[in-house]
Amino acid sequence: MNLSTQFKIKNNPLLQKYIRENSYWYKYLNRNPNLLTEMEKEMKEKYKLTTSDKINNISEKLDLIRTFMNVMKKV
Repeated sequence: MNLSTQFKIKNNPLLQKYIRENSYWYKYLNRNPNLLTEMEKEMKEKYKLTTSDKINNISEKLDLIRTFMNVMKKV
């Protein structure tokens, strides 16, 4: 694995955690360092850090607040 790839992984704690949990990525990155972006995409999907996941999370929180407000209104 080239040095720049190692630095990118080392500077991102989530990438470090992900590559330790999925050690097959060491082999892929040794063979082709350009696969780092693919690893990042996979990591974001696993840890639910994609934009759609964030929007869904906010939506769920708003629904919870709305439900709470409705309950408080009735009391």
